Amino acid sequence: MTQAIRKAVFPVAGLGTRFLPATKAAPKEMLPVVDKPLIQYAVEEAYAAGVRHMIFVTGRSKRAIEDHFDTAYELENELEAAHKDELLALVRSVQPDDMVCAYVRQNRMLGLGHAVLCAEPLVGNEPFAVLLADDLMVGQAGGPSVLKQMVSAHQQQGRSILAVQEVPLDQVKRYGIVAGESAGRQLIRVEQIVEKPSPDKAPSRMGVAGRYILTPGIFDEIRNQPTGVGGEIQLTDAIARLMQREAVYAFQYEGKRYDCGSKEGFLEATVELALQHPQVGHAFRQYLKGLSL
Repeated sequence: MTQAIRKAVFPVAGLGTRFLPATKAAPKEMLPVVDKPLIQYAVEEAYAAGVRHMIFVTGRSKRAIEDHFDTAYELENELEAAHKDELLALVRSVQPDDMVCAYVRQNRMLGLGHAVLCAEPLVGNEPFAVLLADDLMVGQAGGPSVLKQMVSAHQQQGRSILAVQEVPLDQVKRYGIVAGESAGRQLIRVEQIVEKPSPDKAPSRMGVAGRYILTPGIFDEIRNQPTGVGGEIQLTDAIARLMQREAVYAFQYEGKRYDCGSKEGFLEATVELALQHPQVGHAFRQYLKGLSL
């Protein structure tokens, strides 16, 4: 019987240099898209997929993330005294009663693979999810979240699952790229995975997005591998090694990904999610229509 996905790892120790000076003192994961920080979108996606144990791999100057998912007694007392019940419920909804948050430090920036390895003591010997908050991902309207789709695929296969999307050829150098054989609807059995290849060496245009479900065997692979592209311990390289022992699948998800690690993607997410927002969407749409573009 396939184990349920109970834990999710959020690597949030990065410096966010592409958003300087905004990220000089504030974590990039706390940048708001409309009225929620990026990290909250990722946590809500994991929660909607049935995950209840959130593991944050943090670094120096990331205290704001921990505070965000903590109880704000003073704020809650003020809202309660002022009878602002809707706002009080909103604040308390950030961390539901059945959600557990844990934190571990990545004391050196040695790559995504190393960040995942830092979470091993909290993950243990069970499959787990990894969500990169830079990638804000939404399912199709009325449909399940991207991670929930992947959890369903994992329940069928019982193996590691990587979210993938087709990317333009000139952008393959920004992604881990996979190639393989079709394994049914939306699934590819991965036969090759390469980190950030040049366009002339890319085995396909299927790029790995920021969502993974990994079996615990990944930890041994990370622990025993040399550094890769950029002198970092790459998660992609560990997955390539894992494929020699067990099957790994790529999953073509239904939904949309916003690359909020870039200014353009962040602005796209802000505009599109603002248009969908129940409180400000209509007024914002009218404002955009009045602009001379």
